[in-house]
Amino acid sequence: MTIYQEEWARSRDALVAAVTALGFPAALGEAAARHLQSPKAMERMCAYLAYEKPKTEELVVDEMLAIRSEIDAWREKKASEQANIRYNEILQYGLE
Repeated sequence: MTIYQEEWARSRDALVAAVTALGFPAALGEAAARHLQSPKAMERMCAYLAYEKPKTEELVVDEMLAIRSEIDAWREKKASEQANIRYNEILQYGLE
């Protein structure tokens, strides 16, 4: 296992533990971990669960979707910025 895989597994286990501690099924935590995809996102979800202590599964899923949406928007913004940098370089220096 790589270091990243180990970190991902630890974050997944922490998320599943946080979800089950609130009385929800472990499958919800597993699904959230797969959907969030990154250890940082899972840590953010764990912080939400610890602070808010949601009462329904819908609230857990809603926050998971909000976190994923913010990550996707950030990635899209960064890709757009890189494309804009490249475009400006082409305008300034040409294609050569």
